[in-house]
Amino acid sequence: MWNAAEGAMLSIAAKFGCSPHTLREWVQKADRDSGRAPGVPSEVSAKLKAQERENRELRQANEILRKASAYFAQAELDRRFKP
Repeated sequence: MWNAAEGAMLSIAAKFGCSPHTLREWVQKADRDSGRAPGVPSEVSAKLKAQERENRELRQANEILRKASAYFAQAELDRRFKP
């Protein structure tokens, strides 16, 4: 048997042209963002993802620079000891 909230979700979702599951996710997201429900707000989550992406890119760049530095240092040593 369905409770009143589920019935309301079905009715409203049909009017919006989406599934009840999608509507439920929107409501939960709005509740988290407003502080009415526990969880990480969307803005904080987006910032965290951006920082994680930037961190990953910086680690990759550092690794490339480390390898390039080692390559050129070795090339310089090889050049110095050739007759």
